[in-house]
Amino acid sequence: MKLTVGKDNTLSVKWPVEKAVYGQLVINLDQDAPLVKSIGLLKGTALQVIAAEADPAFWLTVGKRDLVSQNGWNIFFDKVPLKPYRSHKVDLKKSSAAVSSYGSRTVIRIGEATAPGFTGAMEITLYNGSALLNIAAVVSTAADSTAILYDAGLVSKQRNWETVSYADVYDQLQTVAVQPGDSAKHQAVKYRTIIGNSKGGSIAVFPAPHQYFYPLDEAFNLKFTWYGSGYKNAFDGYGIGIRQDLYGDKRFVPWFNAPPHTAQRLNFFCQLSAAGAPAVLADVKKFTHNDSYVALLGYKTMSSHFHNEFVVNVMMANKPMPDTPNFVKVFKSTGVDMVHLAEFHYTAHPQGPDELRLLELKYLFDMCRKYSDKEFLLMPGEEPNEFYGGHWLQIFPKPVYWIMSRKKDSLMESVHPVYGKVYHIGNPAEMLTLLEKEGGLAWTAHARTKGSTGYPDKYRNEAFFKSDRFLGAAWKAMPADLSHAKLGNGRVLDLMDDMNNWGDKKKVIGEADLFTIEPENEMYAHLNVNYLQLEKLPAFDEGWQPVVDAMTSGRFFTTTGEVLIPSFTVNGRGSGSSGAIENPAAAKIEFRVSWTFPLNFAEIVSGDGKNTYRHRVDLTSSTAFGEQTFRQTLDLRGRKWVRLEVWDAAANGAFTQTVWLE
Repeated sequence: MKLTVGKDNTLSVKWPVEKAVYGQLVINLDQDAPLVKSIGLLKGTALQVIAAEADPAFWLTVGKRDLVSQNGWNIFFDKVPLKPYRSHKVDLKKSSAAVSSYGSRTVIRIGEATAPGFTGAMEITLYNGSALLNIAAVVSTAADSTAILYDAGLVSKQRNWETVSYADVYDQLQTVAVQPGDSAKHQAVKYRTIIGNSKGGSIAVFPAPHQYFYPLDEAFNLKFTWYGSGYKNAFDGYGIGIRQDLYGDKRFVPWFNAPPHTAQRLNFFCQLSAAGAPAVLADVKKFTHNDSYVALLGYKTMSSHFHNEFVVNVMMANKPMPDTPNFVKVFKSTGVDMVHLAEFHYTAHPQGPDELRLLELKYLFDMCRKYSDKEFLLMPGEEPNEFYGGHWLQIFPKPVYWIMSRKKDSLMESVHPVYGKVYHIGNPAEMLTLLEKEGGLAWTAHARTKGSTGYPDKYRNEAFFKSDRFLGAAWKAMPADLSHAKLGNGRVLDLMDDMNNWGDKKKVIGEADLFTIEPENEMYAHLNVNYLQLEKLPAFDEGWQPVVDAMTSGRFFTTTGEVLIPSFTVNGRGSGSSGAIENPAAAKIEFRVSWTFPLNFAEIVSGDGKNTYRHRVDLTSSTAFGEQTFRQTLDLRGRKWVRLEVWDAAANGAFTQTVWLE
């Protein structure tokens, strides 16, 4: 990085992008001038200016968080936009400027950034080794019970771009001419990216691929980008940027948490290219592997918890079954090898009448068989929500017919003339017996929030929870908080540590918990996936016992997709294993990671049965797109378990299952 302070009240920062190519950002500190005097790419002495005389634009919407009726900051069942809210432009007063470097990053901090009730600063982060930068308004409030949303982008009063490009929801590149007087419009896109094209090259504006998307039941594409003039009637000039729909999917719409005195990073990324829109879009897509989960030797990908309701909406309605329905196309194109469903979510007849319930199950099994093939496995599953308390999911290693009720004078197990063995289940003990007899698993869905508020804590001492048939819980990036460097606010990862300290050797899988699955949806932003250690994909008619075995033994890691952890060992022992280790005072921890965005940190988490300990490994020296084996020596005397998390600069991440040290 090279910093030059100009006599004209400017800061010029040059950073390495690739061999013989540098990025150059010139900041204008005059209060009345646009912040970005110019940004471009420098090769030799030839500077290609991509944008000039532009300002970062931030539009902050502030609402009221319900902290009383349910479970505090972990709430999902909130409808923030139906309560009073206000929206404001974030203003920048150039009262101070500072430049610092750490690892592979250079940060330019300019103060003061303000909106009513919020104060902070503007931060621009440059990443050595790539034409990537992040622009953020980092602001906090003293007010309690606050929820927020933000829109952002770049705006210029001069004509910066000749055209604007984006990939439409069907992945076709579209380019429109810039008309300076055209009012700003919202645009549905794929890859969450809007591109401004000038004679000097292209600049892509895009959000963190998962962090920017607060949890919803539906992954609808809500036109998350904008371009045009006079955005929100608050910003002079033409701009491009990202946005949120205040009303979300019009179900439960919780927005982002903004607790008092937390540094909320309202941020977006920019990618530069001298080669035009197709090239810069290709560069952006690399960060998310083209919005897909890449193949990893020795692993198969599995995603869980989908209320697609194809059985009820299509099969039970006597509608024709397509050769390949849209939801299967979506999963296949996203690189998901196996899908575990959560059908019949308040839509069917889990308690009978018996014949109707059995027919629904038959249709479910038929659907999964029909749409499974050599490269894709569709596994039946439900969110039963009976017997245990809260919400929970189950999986069996093969089709099992069972009814969630039993009359006092009827048998738990019987033989049906059409369906064969049928179970009638009437209480928690019988449910556990069913799981044991059929080799199934159950776990808490959306633990400590939604319909599982208070769970699994409330039943942690019950026999079914302590059984090895109760897997543990499921993780999703919920709730959302822009002050955190990781996703999920600690809701489930803290629970994972609690369960580890309880000593029950539980596991945590990733869940999506989504309803509609269509190609035009913004699926990737709301997805996560589990990489299970499997050499081959099970065939439906042979059953999926290897899947259940991998889950039971903890032989998997969970990721948003950008960070992969192919291996993690403690003195040579991998995730899910148990046993004493030699020389715990100098335990050898080794983990291999591959990544797209530059990494931020790894966290080695351990516990002694009572307390949890965190050892953070600074990874900010990493650059974009890498793979490396990291080694740490830690004193683990007295510790009973260890696990690993790795997080990147966009708050994407991955976590392993636990290694037990006893």
